[in-house]
Amino acid sequence: MVVAAVLCLCAGVAVGILGLWLLTRPRADDPRRQILRTVAPTQLAAAVMLAAGGVVALAAPHETGVLAVIACVVGAVATVAAGCWQSAKVVARSEAAAPVDADCAGACASCALSCR
Repeated sequence: MVVAAVLCLCAGVAVGILGLWLLTRPRADDPRRQILRTVAPTQLAAAVMLAAGGVVALAAPHETGVLAVIACVVGAVATVAAGCWQSAKVVARSEAAAPVDADCAGACASCALSCR
């Protein structure tokens, strides 16, 4: 159980550092970087969950520690996945609402066919 607890704590620290690093980066126009930046708060929440699971695994009896580690890992993964999903939806909506380039007027097929 000690190994699982240490792994949980190390994963929590790594995810927390990554989340803080993403929050300190400047805002960008690239949609992929926007998604990464907006997922940072959920990464910090996942880091807290992983750290809590690691601490409980170290301090609690074996059965309780196993359940805590499983619950915290599943919760952390689900939290980051939900944050990615929500961030991607927001960026996709903003990309769809962006004005269309005046050269093609939204007719991508005509641009692709005219290049031949």
